Amino acid sequence: MLFSEHFKTSDWMETPALQKFRRLIQPLNSEQLEALAVQSRALTLKHFGRTIRLFAPLYLSNECINVCKYCGFSRDNPILRVTLTHEAVAAETRHLVGQGFRNILLVAGEHPKFVSGGYLEECIRRMRGDVPSIHLELGPMEVESYLPLTAAGAEGLVVYQETYDRAVYAQMHTAGPKKDFDWRLDCPERGYRAAFKRLGIGALLGLSPWRDEAIALAAHVEYLLKNCWKSLITVSLPRLRPAAGEFEPKHPVSDRDLIQLVCALRATFPQIGIVLSTREPPRLRDRMIPLGVTIMSAGSHTEPGGYTGAGREDLHRTERGRRLEAIVSEGEHATEQFAIADNRSVEEVAGRIRELGYEPVWKDWDAVLAPPAQNSEFRTQNPESSRTVFHSEY
Repeated sequence: MLFSEHFKTSDWMETPALQKFRRLIQPLNSEQLEALAVQSRALTLKHFGRTIRLFAPLYLSNECINVCKYCGFSRDNPILRVTLTHEAVAAETRHLVGQGFRNILLVAGEHPKFVSGGYLEECIRRMRGDVPSIHLELGPMEVESYLPLTAAGAEGLVVYQETYDRAVYAQMHTAGPKKDFDWRLDCPERGYRAAFKRLGIGALLGLSPWRDEAIALAAHVEYLLKNCWKSLITVSLPRLRPAAGEFEPKHPVSDRDLIQLVCALRATFPQIGIVLSTREPPRLRDRMIPLGVTIMSAGSHTEPGGYTGAGREDLHRTERGRRLEAIVSEGEHATEQFAIADNRSVEEVAGRIRELGYEPVWKDWDAVLAPPAQNSEFRTQNPESSRTVFHSEY
């Protein structure tokens, strides 16, 4: 049974793990949240040690055929767009490798004319010699379309459901293939059949009440752990950020709520990776390092060519999906998907991780290594004695 079919049944949330998770995300007082934070920290140290895996997103294209009300790349937004050539992708890759990254996430809007299998396959092949860990965050594909990408060297697939509320999903996605809720929901399973070693899922917090999203996301995690057990499962909890189109979150999520959600996920699913991106501000990111986060981005740009300026020669505007030539001013660049909140350099983020007593991990997998179960994410370490890790201001 696919998860989309399981999700339609009446008993999808009745497992012991989900009942536990539901209790952990109910409103808690400061003392209860402190206890949950201590538990989350101990479990994270036990399963991951004092390590934070660093990655960088590399945006290939901001062309898109979908209309999504919250996304800066939405088809109808009149933004500056570009799809990087393979040479431009190579330039961006060299820049990131020079900063130390060996874990890169390739991101693109969904547009088969510009971001097709052959284009992606060549991008991966050119990167593979210098980047052992390549992940993809793209429009969902068939298993047959993923197979050449894993064969070329991609090891991870990331696909966020955005919202698990079918009615809200229909309101947010009004045109394009992304309208198909179930097609997107079953994408991680197709990725598993195509031999991706890591599968990343998540919900875009702010579209629906966060506790409703959380329980559905936890059900998806539990299903993948049981049915896609050969792959490592990661979860991301991005909060909506300002973007072209000026969409306002209908259900804002506070810092305190985000911390509780991370700790509840860790307490329920100790073995999953939890991702925290530069959507979040520096102070919050620093405070969440001991509480359950294991993977972080750093020095990020969310526009194609953002690291080197590559692709400026082909910048153009679109009007409802139609290309319009544009006069580009000095210093203009492709439009970003969303505004980041942590603008610190890579060196600053890595330095801060060390100051907090953790080790930034740039590379934890290579094709010559044994199966994924031996990755550094599965190294164990005895947790330190419990001490206060939560701050009452939350």
